[in-house]
Formats: sequence, structure tokens, C-alpha cells
Amino acid sequence: MSETSADAKAQALANPLLKAWRTPLETPPFAEIKPEHFLPAFEQAFADHSAEVTAITHDPALPDFDNTITALERSGKLLSKVSAVFYDLVSAHSSPAILEIDKEVSPRMARHWNPIMMNAVLFGRIAMLHEKRASLGLTGEQMRLLERTYTRFRRSGAGLDDAAKARMAEINERLAHLGTSFSHHLLGDEQEWFMELGEDDRAGLSDTFVAAATAAAEERGMPGKAIVTLSRSSVEPFLQSSSRRDLREKVYKAFTARGDNGNANDNNATIVEILRLREETAKILGFPTYAAYRLEDSMAKTPEAVRGLLERVWKPARARALADRDALQALIAEEGGNFTLASWDWRYYAEKLRQRRANFDDSAIKPYLVLDHMIEAAFDCATRLFGVTFEERKDIPVWHPDVRVWEVKGRDGQHKALFYGDYFARPSKRSGAWMTSLRDQQKLDGDVAPLVINVCNFAKGADGAPSLLSPDDARTLFHEFGHGLHGMLSNVTYPSLSGTSVFTDFVELPSQLYEHWQERPEVLQR
Repeated sequence: MSETSADAKAQALANPLLKAWRTPLETPPFAEIKPEHFLPAFEQAFADHSAEVTAITHDPALPDFDNTITALERSGKLLSKVSAVFYDLVSAHSSPAILEIDKEVSPRMARHWNPIMMNAVLFGRIAMLHEKRASLGLTGEQMRLLERTYTRFRRSGAGLDDAAKARMAEINERLAHLGTSFSHHLLGDEQEWFMELGEDDRAGLSDTFVAAATAAAEERGMPGKAIVTLSRSSVEPFLQSSSRRDLREKVYKAFTARGDNGNANDNNATIVEILRLREETAKILGFPTYAAYRLEDSMAKTPEAVRGLLERVWKPARARALADRDALQALIAEEGGNFTLASWDWRYYAEKLRQRRANFDDSAIKPYLVLDHMIEAAFDCATRLFGVTFEERKDIPVWHPDVRVWEVKGRDGQHKALFYGDYFARPSKRSGAWMTSLRDQQKLDGDVAPLVINVCNFAKGADGAPSLLSPDDARTLFHEFGHGLHGMLSNVTYPSLSGTSVFTDFVELPSQLYEHWQERPEVLQR
């Protein structure tokens, strides 16, 4: 063995991403994983996956479901393993080192997948099976997997000519770079901006909010201070309760201008280029617009169907928003305010109007929505509906001390999944709430239990005080937990069909409409 190959082998043996995980339930050993481990692990994963796909492509046997579709399902295990850990950290607990690696990995990921998804020989094998699928004697799950595989390759450009494929590959790589830049810019603006709250700046703010603002300052290394950040869990309650109109305006404008400040994090040029390249992609694939391409493989099917739905919703929603605007303006006048309702006033006066009309005080509700109790309530619902139980585990490695883990067991008492809950906002985490996984459920080669994650951005209580949720926060927790159940209760053979990999778009539609209304209610009056 040469000295170079011996060094490479030694490095691989020292890399926790390239070794079997001897942790409870084979979970990622986060404490052992360092940023410098990722690039060598990705290199090995790319090489392994490419070799596996080459073997499938050059198999001299006639294509059948096992040697083509099942073989594809078995390929790329190391890449899936490394990617899941890496992108969890990118989204939920990034660092400058991780973000720099992300800039390099994203275009290389596109460079890796382009020749696979556009491989004419591989697509020929898949298309041959798809054409005669009715005569293959496939199970329902196998038929679904074949159809999804064929559709995925077709929509990736596998049927294009060489010139079109080459352009598609360039676009994909560029879009990967732009998408990464876009998310990094948003995170950069969110990390850099905060507003310190002096004693005179706290008028109208509840003790709960001030405690959360104090915890946010502590998180940023500012003990004894209190700050508003650009986390939604900080911005929305501030806009709702602060009686300082000048500060509401400042916070609102900062929140809505993320990525639009003419600084190093500005996304304007990035957005324009993304839109242009998406439109070019659609045209190459034979679609009139990117919207038509995006919707073809969805429940809606066409842009016209989407517009029809939105227009049916828009008219009554706008009428309701205009009525609300007039009522809020009347409340301003009643209080002696000599100004026109602005976007940063909307939540503040809406809360006042709600208290008057419905005797509903959001801050009075919060003490009943303690985070721990809401988690217990979500678990109780799952137990009563599906028979699963949750028991907290303290021995599972996590990526941040705030992360909690529960073992999920089925009605029979057998292990079913691990559920990770990462609930608190912090500078290293991107905004929003989402569900993802570190490992998907499958039974292709043994019974593999999933590792399911919920990530939120709730305000953390100060000095060990409980975190209190707003009704909207509680709704978000239950929404993401519903997605988590999708992954935890998955029961499929093939990983591409697992509950964490396949979301049906109709599940998201009502909540997305609601969330858009909540985030920008004032746009409906325009």
C-alpha cells in the first residue's frame, strides 16, 4: 500500500461520517463530527454513488425492476447519510465554517447529480420498464416507485438532446449556488440586526416578552440586556404589543427588508437571476413558464387552476381586510391618533380590537400554552389517535443542548422512531419552522427506523423560566408535529416513498395561505 493511500485510509477511519455509528440506535455522533469532516465524507459519498450508478447503467442484463429501480434505491446510502447530517446543521445550527462548506458543496452536489439524472442509458432502462409497467406484475408500492422515478428523470431533462442537457447542467449548478447564497444572505441579515430595548422602549411589552428578549440577548453574548431580533417569534409579539409606534416601524421595516438592504446580503440580483434561469429551464423542458413546469407534477396541475383558487379566496379575503382596516383606523381616531394606519400598526391595533370585540388577550392566553405542555398535548393526541407513545431519551447525541429527543414506540411497545425537537430561536438557526429527518424509514434491507426532526423558532424563557407560546406558535408546533408523524408512522419498503420524502401538497395549502395572511395581513388591502 502506498503512503498516500495509507494516509487516505487513516483519515477515513478517523472520520466519524465514514464509520459505523456505535451510538444508541445508530444515531449521528454530533459531538464527534467537526466541519473538516464533511468535505472528505462528501468526496467519498460522491465517488461511491457514482460507481453504484455506473454499475446499474452498464448492467448487461435486460432491465427489470430489481436490477434498475431497486438498485437505484439501494445506491447513495453514504451520500444520504452525510447530507442529512450536514443540511441539518446548515439549517438548524450553522457556523461560519459550515456555511463556507455549504458554498462549496451545493454546486458540487448539482455537478454530481446532473450526469445521473440526465444519463440517457439509465433513463432508457427506466423508460423501458415504465412503458411495459402493466405487464411487470408489480405491487402497488412498486408501481408508485416506478412512476415517480420515471417522472423525476423526465422532469430533470433525461430525455433532452446533448446541447440542451449541457445547458440544463449549467443552469442547475448556477441555481444551486444562487439558492445557497439567497439563504445565507437572509441568515446574515437576521444575525446582524437586533434592536436593544432600554427601559423607555418597553412600553406595552409583557413581562414574558421582556424575559424572552433578555434570553435572546444572553444567546448573543449580551448578558443583562434585552433585544428584539428578526426571528418571527420576536418580531410578531413586539409588533402586537409595543405601544412605541416609532419602534414598531423600525422593527417591521427591518423584518420585511431582510435581503433587501443594498449590503453584502442583498438578494435583489440573486432573485432576478433565479427567476430568469427558472424560466429558461421551463422553456428547455417544453413548458411555457416555470409555474407550468412546477405545477405539472402537483395536485393543482396548472397555473390557471392555482389562479382560479386564489381569485376565489382573494375577493372575500380582501373585503374582510378592508373592513378590518376601517375598524382599525376608527380605533386610531378614537384614541386621538392623527395618522393613517400603516403596516407596522396593523397587529398592534388588531390586538386591541380583538380584546374589545372578543375579550381575547393573546398575552393572557400564553401562560396556558407552556411549551412543555403543548409538546405533551401533541404527544397525547398522537397516542389517542395512533397508539404511539413517547419517552424522552437523554442518551441520544444532539447538535445543540436545547435539542430534546424522544423514543417513539408503537401499540405493540416496539421501537418505531426517534423524534428530535429543536424548538428555540438562536442566531445559528434560519427562521421559520420545518420538519426533516436524519434517516428515513424503509424495509428494503432490514427494518430501518426513522430519525425525525421538528425545528421551530420559539422564544426561550429567561433564566430557566418556561417558554410560553402564542396561539399561533402552538398551531405551528402541532402543524410541524403532524409532518413529523408522517415520518414516524411511515411503513414502506423503499426509502424514496417514505413519509419524510413524499409530502402531498394539499397538506400544506391551508396552512400556507393562513401563514401568508398572518405574516403580511396588510397586503390584502392593496
